[in-house]
Amino acid sequence: MRRRRLGASNEESGEVNLTPMLDVVFIMLIFFIVTTSFIKESGVEIERPQSSAATPRADAQVLVAITPEGAVWVDGDPVDIHRVGGEVANLISDDGGVVIQADKASRTGLLIEVMDRIRQAGVVNIAVAANREAS
Repeated sequence: MRRRRLGASNEESGEVNLTPMLDVVFIMLIFFIVTTSFIKESGVEIERPQSSAATPRADAQVLVAITPEGAVWVDGDPVDIHRVGGEVANLISDDGGVVIQADKASRTGLLIEVMDRIRQAGVVNIAVAANREAS
């Protein structure tokens, strides 16, 4: 004679265990957060000049961009040339740095004027961005 399982058909539940699915979703969320790169952009397309002595800087807190048309952008927002020093001073901390991304077709005089206005606002850590030449 065969023995039947007692109460097996009566006590089976119809619930789905969601714990493994939630674990997988949580692990995927952590993976995407960790692998996402947070690159700071200036807000406009800039064609940087080439330089053989260009070195990467990781301490850039504020990006200032100068377009070929002479427009000045600070962290993605257009700014008047006369207010660029104050805008940068409001965004930067005591030990932060400013990187100026001037297009290679922009005027050198405008670059110097932007640098002077930023220095007059009390910022001393200023760098000009360039692409490193391929050797």
